[in-house]
Amino acid sequence: MFSEVINNRSFTIYDFSLYPSISNRNIWNNLDNTWKKETIALGESYLNFDYPYVSAVDFLDFTRTGNRIRYEEKFFSKRLALNALVLAECVENEGRFLDDIINGIFSICEESAWQLPAHNTYIRDTPQLPLPDSTAPVLDLFACETGAILATVSYLLGNELDKVSPFITKRIARELEHRIYKPYLDCHFWWMGNGKEPMNNWTIWCTQNVLLSVFLINSGEALRKKVISKACMSTDYFLAEYGDDGCCDEGAQYYRHAGLCLFNTMEILNAVTNNYFSVLYKETKIKNIASYIMNVHIDDIYYLNFADCSPIAGRAGVREFLFAKQTENPTMMSFAAKEFQAGGMETLLLPKENNLYYRLQNAFTIKEISSYAEEKAAPVIYPEIFYPSTGIFITRDESLYLAVKGGDNDDSHNHNDTGSFTVYKNGKPMFIDVGVESYTKKTFSPQRYEIWTMQSAYHNLPTINGIMQKDGSSYKASDVKYSFSDSVSEIKMDIAKAYPEEAGLNSYHRKASLIKGKEIIIKDSFSLSNCTETIIDSYKRPVILSLMTYEKPINVNENNNLHIAIGSLGTLRIKNAELLSIEEIPITDSRLQTAWKHPVYRILITPTNYEIEMRIS
Repeated sequence: MFSEVINNRSFTIYDFSLYPSISNRNIWNNLDNTWKKETIALGESYLNFDYPYVSAVDFLDFTRTGNRIRYEEKFFSKRLALNALVLAECVENEGRFLDDIINGIFSICEESAWQLPAHNTYIRDTPQLPLPDSTAPVLDLFACETGAILATVSYLLGNELDKVSPFITKRIARELEHRIYKPYLDCHFWWMGNGKEPMNNWTIWCTQNVLLSVFLINSGEALRKKVISKACMSTDYFLAEYGDDGCCDEGAQYYRHAGLCLFNTMEILNAVTNNYFSVLYKETKIKNIASYIMNVHIDDIYYLNFADCSPIAGRAGVREFLFAKQTENPTMMSFAAKEFQAGGMETLLLPKENNLYYRLQNAFTIKEISSYAEEKAAPVIYPEIFYPSTGIFITRDESLYLAVKGGDNDDSHNHNDTGSFTVYKNGKPMFIDVGVESYTKKTFSPQRYEIWTMQSAYHNLPTINGIMQKDGSSYKASDVKYSFSDSVSEIKMDIAKAYPEEAGLNSYHRKASLIKGKEIIIKDSFSLSNCTETIIDSYKRPVILSLMTYEKPINVNENNNLHIAIGSLGTLRIKNAELLSIEEIPITDSRLQTAWKHPVYRILITPTNYEIEMRIS
């Protein structure tokens, strides 16, 4: 798709200048007043910032302990400080922040490596090296992003930095040449793609940032043409992983590093080729990729989550708005504009955003998106949708939201969750997908599925004869059928193939229905190879069904059927089952705590028949 646009065509390379440098005072002075005031205040909070020293032992910490957080806190704090100081200087233009900016530039340039310890390898899925080789830089997500940050700094403040010393921008250029340009053109890292390896968000995230690092400084036309050619190939490899439906199989959080990085990649390529690539915004796949994030929004701060995604995936905002604008989707423009307004200072300032270019993009779009929200935004009518590429089914009415994941257990950032369902009521989480804990060495290792959040027993799924689902593309749902109507929307599937043979499962049919305006009904029926009697022996308990909730379940017996109150949110009524236990699971991990402010709960039930019915209202 992208390579076809430039193959066998000559084109002129233009400078990339979508946004002005500090010298264009008329434009900077005309930016949103609240943004300018808060940007200066944020910059002031970093005056005299003590950029932390990142030692060799800090880098070794990941190999020795598996902990990622200690190193990454130092690493990212430096970049957040530099971003804030640069934007404050661009607003104020009095030189008050320049010394701290120069310290930040040199502190980052003097790091032995820009890649994270968890990514310090040259070959995909091989053990990380304990220390970096500074003569052979690794291009990972954050090496590429660091290059983009420094290039943005040089673009915005180059003239002011040169007044202090020309060696500042010269140092940036040298580091970009050694750490970004040369390895990008001379080496092959897996995320670049070769037509055989599976790609994920790394491909387009890294590609976008390499383009920024190349086109925001004077890197030379010959280099730029080579980079465009390679970037187009990688973008095509990235798009090949998507179905035409545009579903991000890594979830809503990763859309920000996948779909939105695709958007900025297109914007950069268009800017430097006089809109050679603008026709691609009309492609169905690109339009579908853009609208995915709106389609998986539940309510307020919540998004449908699966895999390593959190239900609190971050507010939509400027990038989503601009992508919607380019793909001519006014409904999504309204969605993004309303989300931007609801986000307050978080979406206005992006104070926790590592990518300086995104923050620049934000600054110059605030007036447009705010005006749209106030004058043009229409109520967002969310579609009911089924994504064939991942098996994601979504339906809702005025109070209930139901999503079910079909597909297989081979998604990027996969959890073993085929057939699991998610339910929200009145915009609040009722039956949940917990998400993932803070990343450690174990997260992306052969021991990944020893982590509880990855296991099917901690999703809304059965465990069969003590056996959970298994990971891999062959472990999947079959016979998937779905329908949508004004009265009932439903999906049904057989999830038996998601379990290994030793589970002894012939079939496990799950049907999930939303009866509009009334309730959700989940019906499970199954056949076991080692059970032929009419009634299941409840003492053997061959099937144990897990149900994960956020609010505390309270058991209330009702006419010999299970009746469980899910806090004060709603009720769960179950036929043909015995309650085994209700477990409280403390949330102690910092990443999970961003979504879950108190313990979550696991209801364990065992069927007393080969059919079980759950009604949620």
